[in-house]
Amino acid sequence: MKRVSFAEFGGPGVLELVDAEEPHAGAGQVRVAVRAAGVNPVDWRIREGQFQRVHPIELPAGVGQDASGVVDEVGEGVDGVEVGDRVFGAGSSTYAEFAVLSAWARMPEGLTFEEAAGYPSVVETALRIIGEVGVASGQTLLASGASGGVGSAVLQIARDRGITVIGTAGAANQDYLRSLGALATTYGEGWVERVRRLGRVDAALDLAGSGVIGELVELTGDPGRVVSIADLGAPELRVRFSGVAGSMPGALAQAADLISRGRLHIPVERSYTLAEAAAAHVDSQAGHARGRRVVIV
Repeated sequence: MKRVSFAEFGGPGVLELVDAEEPHAGAGQVRVAVRAAGVNPVDWRIREGQFQRVHPIELPAGVGQDASGVVDEVGEGVDGVEVGDRVFGAGSSTYAEFAVLSAWARMPEGLTFEEAAGYPSVVETALRIIGEVGVASGQTLLASGASGGVGSAVLQIARDRGITVIGTAGAANQDYLRSLGALATTYGEGWVERVRRLGRVDAALDLAGSGVIGELVELTGDPGRVVSIADLGAPELRVRFSGVAGSMPGALAQAADLISRGRLHIPVERSYTLAEAAAAHVDSQAGHARGRRVVIV
């Protein structure tokens, strides 16, 4: 089979499309014929070796953790899913023709494979950090860098829970944020005052890692009311860096429910072929997404 792999840490140029042995489903797993794979910032952070001290991997290594596809192998001890089922979920080395998933859910009706691949990690992350920052119905949450995949999920999940969200993004994405129910403003000079004019901030999320932790603490008045998923230096300002995934099966179940109720939709901004994986990483690192980027298999 074909898969995207890298044999050394480095820039996007280390990614190669190679021939590899097909993986097989172990106990508690399923294998899918991949139709699409989600592109996440963690993919290029791993490729660069940023997490090697904490979570070392052996090289050469595959890329990707989110996928949608058709089940073609069911591992020992797995029930409730059959060969031929259309699923989306999380596993490893998903930029490939076949991948093993350790968590999955059936795709909701009307969802395309391309769309489905964009949900798993961003919904799990959104649910986790909304919980960690401790924001509740009737309060106001600030999402800095809100137009990407995680931001898109945060805005809609928060709205479903009765939480008001202020979102910052580039000028081109203001209408997009408003379409998801957010109070929108641009980042850049004077952004703190623009946020203040929109309302009191009870909690804040740093989704882009653009060096705004100090300002988020200033706006909330408490570093304990700020969570970052993108700034590794956040703990230096007593702000939690959230990087450990929670329950993926639970997140997938909630995603399927929200999608089915029409309360969650994350658009695909751009898709790439397996051979274009390096370009997908370049674009992901550049940011400014409106929704998700996915690799089509």
